Amino acid sequence: MAGMCAALAAARNGARTAIVHDRPVFGGNASSEIRMQIGGAQGKLDRETGLLEEIRLENEFRNPAGNYSLWDSVLWEKVFFQTGLTPFMNCSCTGAAMEGDRIASIQAWQLTSQTWHTIQAKQFIDCSGDSILAAVTGADFRIGREARAEFDEDISPEAADKKTMGNSLLIQVRRTDEAQPFVAPRWAYAFASEADFPQHRMRGVNAQNFWWMEIGGLQNTITDAEAIQPELVKIGYGVWDYIKNVAPERAKAENWALDWIGSLPGKRENRRYIGDHILTQNDVRAGGDFDDIIAYGGWAMDDHHPAGLYYPGEPTIFHAAPSPYGIPYRSLYSRNIGNLFFAGRNISVTHAALSSTRVMATCSLLGQAAGTAAALCVRHRCSPRGLNDPSRLRQLQQTLMDDDCWLPGRTRAISDLAGTARLSGEGDNLPLLLDGTDRDRPDHSHSWTGAAGQKIECHWSQSVHVGGARIVFDSNLNHNKEMPCSYPRIGHGTAAVAASLVKAFRVESLGGDGEWRVVFRESGNYQRLVRIPLRVESRALRLVPEETWGAQEVRIHAFEPLEVCEIKAPVHPPARPSFSDSRSKIDPADLRAPDPSDSPEGRRKRAA
Repeated sequence: MAGMCAALAAARNGARTAIVHDRPVFGGNASSEIRMQIGGAQGKLDRETGLLEEIRLENEFRNPAGNYSLWDSVLWEKVFFQTGLTPFMNCSCTGAAMEGDRIASIQAWQLTSQTWHTIQAKQFIDCSGDSILAAVTGADFRIGREARAEFDEDISPEAADKKTMGNSLLIQVRRTDEAQPFVAPRWAYAFASEADFPQHRMRGVNAQNFWWMEIGGLQNTITDAEAIQPELVKIGYGVWDYIKNVAPERAKAENWALDWIGSLPGKRENRRYIGDHILTQNDVRAGGDFDDIIAYGGWAMDDHHPAGLYYPGEPTIFHAAPSPYGIPYRSLYSRNIGNLFFAGRNISVTHAALSSTRVMATCSLLGQAAGTAAALCVRHRCSPRGLNDPSRLRQLQQTLMDDDCWLPGRTRAISDLAGTARLSGEGDNLPLLLDGTDRDRPDHSHSWTGAAGQKIECHWSQSVHVGGARIVFDSNLNHNKEMPCSYPRIGHGTAAVAASLVKAFRVESLGGDGEWRVVFRESGNYQRLVRIPLRVESRALRLVPEETWGAQEVRIHAFEPLEVCEIKAPVHPPARPSFSDSRSKIDPADLRAPDPSDSPEGRRKRAA
């Protein structure tokens, strides 16, 4: 998810971008190959927005049943229809060419086309999790757990080591209407009793996502990957055999079937790059009040024991962390490679801080920040460190907030055109539409509230050129948008589109003749951030929400007229393509039916 968001952000902010991915589907640990849910900041109204929310809302609209193949298609579409973005799928990075302390190009092998690719770029972003570019560029990195005294982290061990959190191979189960017998393979591990499991593991089948089937932290999850994976397969089939055939409460699982078992383990930890700042446990606990904040976390410091399933005690300890806490830009670029960014679980953090920052919603924010920063570096012809200039850093933060990435403690600057407008209309809290905070907080509202059909107007003392409008609707940041981890007969899967979202709305402009005219209308919106190009001369602009997806009250966080409305590239094809159009591109000679006289039987007759 970090890599996807980085590539999309870079392309949408004007940089010609390639995404090099060694799998056939996008999403990493969230994809259909691994199926881990996208965890993130905990707490009321702290859910992540930006590109991640856009993707989740697309999935809610298209995939309410939580089908993983459809989820894959949502992720695929975002990349393949993004202007300025070239995907290289099934493509593994194998080397890099250096020019001094800068990466000139990478080399990658594409398994499916059996092709070597050399890809040159001005900036590189490693979102591989395993920091693959560290192995081929000489970038500084760490691996394992720091000694407690190095950063004064009280949850770290006394002595440093190379141990990490392990890998998990997930399974998914489905409830049916009839008994589902299960016969374990002869090679699956046999679990004889509850004593074979660490504490608090065997809960009801309904609640399982089986994350605790974890090993590998005592090994190296890269070099020992091919030894770890078959062990996880044996564990997965053995656990399900225990639930079905051995557990005292096995009758409760009688109608449950093994629906899917992964082949690709999900990883938690390996190499971590070293940047200009190493985020520590103490930074997290202090709330991360950084001048160069570019993202936030809010998951507890969830530190898994390196022995995983073999450990007889608690499998993971949740050390308290505030939600939200800030993450600095200086943790997203290399301290010794001049054009290398990174995002995801490989950023510049200690092991203790990683136990919080590694979850995928946080990684998605980090990816969007890194991609946006890389595009700005290309635009300004500067290095990642050069973007730390105060004016450029403010531009990075403003761009992220304009793209609906909330930065705790920061207020988004509104456009000059919006600043000169006089707000009027119906409903409550009109000034909050231009207060620069595009979400409610637990202790303070930042939204206009009203009813469908009520009007919001921005007036000017004379006609002005309006390039467009930026609107942020309420997508309910307490609403569960996760993919399922199991399939009970009722209530599984993602929810439908959030009832609070505005489905239908119109924008009207007041012309010099005193007449209101509809300049934009939408009847099927399901997104939170909406940018509308208008290019009109107007004395006033009016927004009229007409219908929600079910809520009685309408809530809108922002309605902002813009001098220039930058539509950051379409992410959908303009219309459903016709298969006939595709077939018309083929040479007609290649579509002719075969000549019967040229068949083997025809050739035998001619020979006779």
